[in-house]
Amino acid sequence: MKVFDLAQPMRRGMPQSPNHPAYTHALVRRHGDQVRPGGGSAANDIVVTGTHVGTHIDALAHVSQDGLLHGGLRAAEVQSDAGFARLGIDEFPPFVGRGVFLDVAALHGVPVLPPGYEVTASDLSAAAGDMEIRPGDAVLVGTGWSRLFEDKSGFVGAEGGVPGVGEEAANWLVARGVAVTGGETIAYERIAPGAGHATLPVHRILLVEAGINIVETMLLAGLADAGVKDFQLILAPLKLVGATGSPVRPLAVVP
Repeated sequence: MKVFDLAQPMRRGMPQSPNHPAYTHALVRRHGDQVRPGGGSAANDIVVTGTHVGTHIDALAHVSQDGLLHGGLRAAEVQSDAGFARLGIDEFPPFVGRGVFLDVAALHGVPVLPPGYEVTASDLSAAAGDMEIRPGDAVLVGTGWSRLFEDKSGFVGAEGGVPGVGEEAANWLVARGVAVTGGETIAYERIAPGAGHATLPVHRILLVEAGINIVETMLLAGLADAGVKDFQLILAPLKLVGATGSPVRPLAVVP
């Protein structure tokens, strides 16, 4: 059995969306600050982060359209300073099931898709080939973008954009009844050059209309290099009551 860790490392200064608070980690108690009788000492630290930083999963409460969340819930009626009374990430049950990796970059014979490339339904269908996408599957879309994680400006793609799923491909996933979908970029969907995160129609389609959670900033290069397409996925976010998302460490298990 081989386990692929699909989470990017979390560290200060890592690339992230400008829309979310940055990840900060500090050692607030060092060894030697306090020494117990017998010579023992302990260190501890503090982490401050937005819930949509690093490898993370979007709750259904994350996006609304015309004031409505998934299922027609009025966002104003379920949100407060304490978070969301409904559709927070605490309502996402841990996922243990079939994962499918659709490597669109490999389909086009490149390690990384060009900035701003829109993944289409035809791309997903061709990447799947004879492999059936079943209702309840988790579908991960490979763009190769996780290979650029150490290049902060390139990864964020503020000028050149980033590759990702377009509206047509999102509807392809919805039609197949997937339970969750993920990708390698900070916004999952295609970002046009210079457009930033002004509009995110795929988030509307998946989160608001279809109720499909999105995992972002995944590390999928290992699956691509190994040629893995079918595996068991373990996906368990932190149980943050009322939160719009959570850091997550997805694991792909291959017999």
